[in-house]
Amino acid sequence: MTARVASIEPPYAPELQAIFDRMMPPGIPPLTLFTTLASDRRLFDRFRKGGLLDKGHLTLHQREIVIDRTTALAGSEYEWGVHIAFFADRAGLNEAQRHSLVQGNGNDSCWSREERVLLEACDQLHATCDLDDALWAELRRVFSDAAIIEIVMLAGFYRTVSYLTNALRLPLEHYAARFSI
Repeated sequence: MTARVASIEPPYAPELQAIFDRMMPPGIPPLTLFTTLASDRRLFDRFRKGGLLDKGHLTLHQREIVIDRTTALAGSEYEWGVHIAFFADRAGLNEAQRHSLVQGNGNDSCWSREERVLLEACDQLHATCDLDDALWAELRRVFSDAAIIEIVMLAGFYRTVSYLTNALRLPLEHYAARFSI
């Protein structure tokens, strides 16, 4: 696949290299998504400030379920594969769960009740851009209001990321997982 917009090439300006160094694990070059968006510093800065990869109201496991399900539903193999490569092991996502995020649903036996609620939220947000009252009540039994807002924000942000990776036709990172899990 050929990207529709050229990414910037190294060497990067020192201030930009410092940003990439903070965003990426040591020894891993910046993602093509980052180097593409960095061709316009304003857009790149806005993108970076919208992320929620810090310690928030969700555990790493919960956060990655939301991100991975959202990107899978949106058909972003690029972003799903990067997150699986970087976070799935640390987040405790097993092979059955990784497969289910792409090919299955919350009814698969690999999910707990709490995880099923997260998946249902992702599925509903993807399909309707809303959460119905019954699901909201179910979410409130498990999560705080702040955590529910974070779930919605994560799903929305990674839907935007999926739009970018798909519409820009970004080539898959060589180390990233593939949907064919």
